[in-house]
Amino acid sequence: MLHDRVLVKTEGAEGERRSTGGILIPATAELSKRCTWAEAVAVGQSVRSVEPGDRVLYDPEDKLEVEVRGATYVLLRERDLHAVAAKRFGDTEGSTGLYL
Repeated sequence: MLHDRVLVKTEGAEGERRSTGGILIPATAELSKRCTWAEAVAVGQSVRSVEPGDRVLYDPEDKLEVEVRGATYVLLRERDLHAVAAKRFGDTEGSTGLYL
């Protein structure tokens, strides 16, 4: 990865999904604008707050998909991330483990 780029793997398939109550939501259903969690796979040398293995929150409308060895990933700039969740941020007492 170069510069401030972050390569992430999305956590779920973009199709039908279930609500927390178990209701099946079809892929064609219109949803309000919401961010998506993904796992950082690789980061560029200029990225300061993300490491591989961290969970990151991003806007799925601002994404660039790439295919590497048959797997689909999303390529983002570090500035396009809204939050980072990592165990290393949870070391301090009273911390939520999120870096916003």
